[in-house]
Formats: sequence, structure tokens, C-alpha cells
Amino acid sequence: MDEVRKQFLEEKQKFAEEFRNKKPEDFILQHKGYQYPIALCKLETFQALENVEARSEDVMLVAYPKCGFNWAIQLLQNITSAAHPENEGKPALAVPMLEFTSPDKVQEMKSFPSPRVFGTHLHYDEIPASFFKNRTKMVVVFRNPKDTAVSYFHFCNGNPLLPTCISWDEFFNKFIAGDVFWGSYFSHAIAWNEHIDDEDVLLLTFEELKEDLKGGIKKIADFYGFSLSEEQIQSVADRGTFKSMKETSKKTHFNLSDVFFRKGEIGDWKNHFTDLQNKEMDKKFEECLAGTKLGAKLKYNLYCKA
Repeated sequence: MDEVRKQFLEEKQKFAEEFRNKKPEDFILQHKGYQYPIALCKLETFQALENVEARSEDVMLVAYPKCGFNWAIQLLQNITSAAHPENEGKPALAVPMLEFTSPDKVQEMKSFPSPRVFGTHLHYDEIPASFFKNRTKMVVVFRNPKDTAVSYFHFCNGNPLLPTCISWDEFFNKFIAGDVFWGSYFSHAIAWNEHIDDEDVLLLTFEELKEDLKGGIKKIADFYGFSLSEEQIQSVADRGTFKSMKETSKKTHFNLSDVFFRKGEIGDWKNHFTDLQNKEMDKKFEECLAGTKLGAKLKYNLYCKA
């Protein structure tokens, strides 16, 4: 799998070289009102995904960009592997983002053994219908919006497949307006808040996984009906620390490892936000999520107040 991932990243590096002097708008694919990175997403893939056939036993991760996706997808893969050792060595998704696959890969997915592990940044409304029709269980991960914005800013400026933002101030304005890839953080949050109590949804936060990683792993395993021993849970937790994953990412993400695994901290927003930006984000949170179950889970007053 590492060789396939390496080939994928090398191909995208070539694309990045071609786009080195392009305008920011040249990086954008517009589809159904959302922006996607043109180096990673194709219209043909979105069309193919409309007909993808999900399974009830699939394992699905949904997370807005920079809410802990790369961390959580590895946790899910390790949990699933521990629960299903019989699948060791069998075909699996090398790049487990639905929207990053190719139409050929969508067809190839049909032959993959269950449980397949998928992931996506797609808005709730854009997730292929079969995942809901067939009641695929989804782990949904959110992160406090201030740290999400800061992490997203650094990710865009470090990833050659995404347009560089000249300044933090410029990016902050785009983030608040939802003028970023995959759309508005708050639109995603509002949509998932409406489904937070769905039987097939387990909503976790980046912060609660940081606070109690073993507890989060157990919640995920129980949610999927995986019977893991304490020893297996500990093993997944040991491999799932930020330090461990950053070290592993040297093999899985190669020269982009520091881009995908930068700090993994809570509170880095304090090094970037101005007083005015704090007030603007506080107001946006109040308008969109105050008094909601997701808003309460995000513990905004604890993590986003200076």
C-alpha cells in the first residue's frame, strides 16, 4: 500500500510543479456549489460515486478538512484491522478519500472484502445516497472552529496541490465566508447537528480524542460491534498518538508528512487570532451552533475563549 500511496503522491507532485505559477482560481473545481481541489477531484469521480453501492458493514469516516481526518482514518483502519485480522493482505483502499478516487477505483471497490474503510470531507448532502439507504455506520469528527481554521491555513500554504493564501488575515476572511474547499465549516456543522442522534452516527470531537484516546477507540469499536481486547485497544492507542503517527507518516506521506501532521495541538489559534477575529468567530459560533448538541460537544467556552 505504501508503494501505491507513494506513486499517488509523486503524480500529484508533478501536477503541483505544473501549477506552480498558476492563479488561485486555477486550482479550483466547482461542483454543485462547492469548491474542490482540481488536482485531487474529478467530475467523472463524482458522477461514478452517484452509483457506488455502500454496504451496511462498511466503516465510514466523515470529517471537515483539518478536524483530525488523517488521525481518525488511521485509527479506524487500525481498529478494523485488529477486529478483522483475516483481511490482512487483501485489497484495500490506498487513498481512502471517496472524492479522491478514480472511476476505475470506484468499480474496483466492489471486489474489496468487508468491512471496507472509507473516508470523506463531503458535506452531508453530497455523501452518496447508498451510504444512508444501506445504513452504513459513520463516525463523524469535528474540531473547534478556531483551531480548524488555523490548521487549514497552514495546510493550504504547505500543500503544493492547494493555492497559497498570502496572509492569515486573508484566509480567516475566506474561512468565515465559507469560501474554501469543501465549503463552510458551519454549514457542515449545522447539517450534522441535525443528525447527531441518528442511530448510525457516532459524532466525536478532536478534543475528546486528545483527552481520552483509549476511551474514543473503545467508543468506535463498540459502535461498529467490534470486540477488541484491552490489549488490542492499548495497541491501537499506542500507534494512534500524534507522535507515533507523525513518525509513521514519514513512510505513508513521504515529503508531505509535516504538512499532514503539523502540530496536533489544542489552542494554536491563540498564536494567530486578533481580538477582532476572536469576536467575529465567537459571533459566528453563537449564530450557528449556540444551544445545539454539537455546540455543547465542542466545548467552545473551554477551548475557544482566551
